[in-house]
Amino acid sequence: MPSVTHDDAPLLADLMPWSVAPPRLGRGWPTGPDAASLKARWDAFVKAEGPDREALLEPTRSRTLHSTVGQLPGRSAGTEKLIRATGPCPEPVRVLHAPFDEQWLIPDHRLIDAARPELWRVADEHQIFVLDALDAPLLATSLLPLLRPGRVHPLYRRPGAEEPNLAPGLLTHLTSRLGHSPAPVDVLAWILAAARPDRTVPLTEDPVLWARGVESGHRLLWLMRRHGDRPKLPGGRRPYVRAPLPCRPFTLHYDREEEALHLDEGRISPVPPEAWDFEVSGVRILEQWFTARIAEPEPGTLAAIRPTTWPQAWTSELLELITVLALLAELQPPELQPVGPELTSSITATDLHKAGVLPVPGAARRPASVLDGHEEGPEGQLALI
Repeated sequence: MPSVTHDDAPLLADLMPWSVAPPRLGRGWPTGPDAASLKARWDAFVKAEGPDREALLEPTRSRTLHSTVGQLPGRSAGTEKLIRATGPCPEPVRVLHAPFDEQWLIPDHRLIDAARPELWRVADEHQIFVLDALDAPLLATSLLPLLRPGRVHPLYRRPGAEEPNLAPGLLTHLTSRLGHSPAPVDVLAWILAAARPDRTVPLTEDPVLWARGVESGHRLLWLMRRHGDRPKLPGGRRPYVRAPLPCRPFTLHYDREEEALHLDEGRISPVPPEAWDFEVSGVRILEQWFTARIAEPEPGTLAAIRPTTWPQAWTSELLELITVLALLAELQPPELQPVGPELTSSITATDLHKAGVLPVPGAARRPASVLDGHEEGPEGQLALI
């Protein structure tokens, strides 16, 4: 872990003051790497009756067949008790299940122990969520994040990119010090490029250094969100399937000399060592991604309903993940970072206190009152929020 210069740099928690704990599911079967399996699991669940349905739910103190909860904001799942639930599966949504692992979730409040409705209310195509977990770099995603433990900092407090989740007055102060007005997403890009392991974020008044850091942060954002043009490695470095993957691979092996990833007898290459070695919190990302798709679930559970063969879509996702990790690895060495741990903060927390930006008002640490859409409460009642 790089050394930190103690220079009164402000904290991430003050720069992006509103944060929420990630959703807590309480059961694994409402999530999975493919949407079709989730729909099949739901069908099996609603066809079961009595004790069989209760066992399949995997009830917790927070959710049983008799729990009464409202709809998730922006979703159309039923609100009757699960003991009476019928009909088709709510359309699964894409979520970030683990670092760089995009999966699917049944968006039904009755299946989720702690759904964090305040996050669902602001989740749209403009939103960017920053994940702050201990012993891990900051991650950013456009998807609802399910990673635990840690905190989720949304970039915007309201849908439609309204009201940035930044300390009130921060943008005005940065404008006066930099000589130009940064957009909220530019501040986020700087935070991703400059944040230290202790979650202090040195701020600069040097426009040239700021521009370099923002440019690097935007590249991090592009790779982590996979937003817009799909990332590609230069010709000759792009990974391809060199030997067909089996119907259901069970082992993963990396050959460093050949730069080849072996899934049983299947082979993908070239796979740069930097992509294979890419870790978050000491866990190799490619191994974690593969294990999530081949781990044997407990027989008789809904999680046991899954693809019987390896879907082509997973191969495409794996090739893109290798590309993303290889490109991200190029930004990791300190000598390649335009904003490194040696940067000292020329805009200090003391400066922000003198300017009235800090301390942050208590209201800025709480969710905004979002009343733009109808939300159905338990048993079809109007939700009061």
